[in-house]
Amino acid sequence: MGKLAAVLLAACAALLSLAAPLLAGDPGMLQDICVADYKSLLGPLRLNGYPCKRSENITADDFFFGGLANAADVYAGGNPMGSVVTAADIEKVPGLNTLGVSMARVDYAPWGGANPPHAHPRATEIIFVVDGTLEVGFATTANRLITRAVPKGGVFVFPRGLMHFERSVGEVPAVAISAFDSQLPGTQPAAAAMFGAVPTDVLARALQTDADVVERIKSKFPPK
Repeated sequence: MGKLAAVLLAACAALLSLAAPLLAGDPGMLQDICVADYKSLLGPLRLNGYPCKRSENITADDFFFGGLANAADVYAGGNPMGSVVTAADIEKVPGLNTLGVSMARVDYAPWGGANPPHAHPRATEIIFVVDGTLEVGFATTANRLITRAVPKGGVFVFPRGLMHFERSVGEVPAVAISAFDSQLPGTQPAAAAMFGAVPTDVLARALQTDADVVERIKSKFPPK
């Protein structure tokens, strides 16, 4: 009986070791390339990701995106955050389908332009500061803030699923490039998630404040 238990334990350990790489990012691919067929969304087929284009319809443009080359206007439309995120993910680059990676460019206004608290439920993020200086940080599940300034040329990592932020602390506009271990990391802004979706009475109890205070804040985050 003891020998059987040991064998079963060893088998479970082996299965877990094989599964571990699958838990680190998007599922592995089973072919050389699988360019996303966006037209499939018009039909009844739904998958975790996108179906593949037929190989004869694939072009080099499926693997190209030039959108990270140009700075975004961080003041457009009265933007209160002073930052703009330009994503290069599966929704912009069909060739990323099944490859488990994506990137983004973030432009920040000087002196306080912020990418406000948010989380990426499907990816770890590594950020490289191209210009300026950023104050960055993330909160652990023990509510400990891990934070520091990151100068031009510096790199910082935000662990998967944890709430984090960045803001410019210099006199020049800041620019950062982020990389993710997912073709579509997902972004959940903390304020919009709370005040755009959670019932008022629940928020009032959680924040230990009055419902009218919550309602005033919620008016800035209309539900989708």
